[in-house]
Amino acid sequence: MGSNDEGYGALYLMPVWLGDAGGVEQLPPENVAIAARVDLWFCENEKTARRMLRRMVPDIDLPKLDMHRFDKDSSAHDANALLGLMKNGREAAIISEAGMPGIADPGARLVLAAHASGITVVPLIGPSSLFLSLAASGLNGQQFTFHGYLPVKPNERKASIKRIEQDAIRSGGAQLFMETPYRNDTLLADVLEACAARTLLTIAIDLTQPGGNVRTREIDQWRRTVPELGKRPAIFIIGVRAR
Repeated sequence: MGSNDEGYGALYLMPVWLGDAGGVEQLPPENVAIAARVDLWFCENEKTARRMLRRMVPDIDLPKLDMHRFDKDSSAHDANALLGLMKNGREAAIISEAGMPGIADPGARLVLAAHASGITVVPLIGPSSLFLSLAASGLNGQQFTFHGYLPVKPNERKASIKRIEQDAIRSGGAQLFMETPYRNDTLLADVLEACAARTLLTIAIDLTQPGGNVRTREIDQWRRTVPELGKRPAIFIIGVRAR
């Protein structure tokens, strides 16, 4: 991509797999070529990032990579300091823990700082659990809201679920949310308790991974056969039938 008028290189958003299964056959060749070329990386966790890059480029020289942590605790000052490393036309890439950087990911704040500095941001093609779930749900893909993680406290979480359901009923839009995997079954129990029998619920679990699946059913149907989700990455979507 070269450098911009301010002398910065491009900032690539490098998607990664949604789980441990899969190889380079699941990635566009452009991504692999960029991963092999770029030596400046911003990540949440250096160990995870190195493992992902080794999966992309088996012969990559990991010790030569200039890798810097940017996570939920990083500040605006941290962001500007990291972006300063991109001067003189140096390219860099953000790599997430899973899926697409910047989506439910602290990298979004680094991307915003990049825009403020006039840096060219280049999103690369790759998996996003949110959009894969929505596409396979049968729910409203023209109008949707992502609520992120719901409150941890049970009463607050149930109240949030009820508000989300009302949003779905009022607008007709799909309502997406997620949970830390070890709380999946607790969240599902709260959804089944809080929502009306005819409300639709999609559960998308282990997307792109062996045994992964997406199912959309009415709440009443889920209540009859409650799945045990366990500690598997999942996306939940509440919706209603098209009017």
